[in-house]
Amino acid sequence: MKRFVSIFLITLLFASPTFAKDIVKKSNSGICHDKKSQYYSKTKNFKPFKTMKECLDSGGRLPKK
Repeated sequence: MKRFVSIFLITLLFASPTFAKDIVKKSNSGICHDKKSQYYSKTKNFKPFKTMKECLDSGGRLPKK
């Protein structure tokens, strides 16, 4: 039974919407990076947001081109 509960909880964790969608990362310098940003994978210290709009509304800005 314990094993079933553990597997069930792990399944719920990875099936949650947070993991199903890509997050928007707001870096410590206030730049919002989505998956299309060249620095998305390099951004390690960040605050996560569900959408780019939420990130921008929190005071973040788009990356410069």
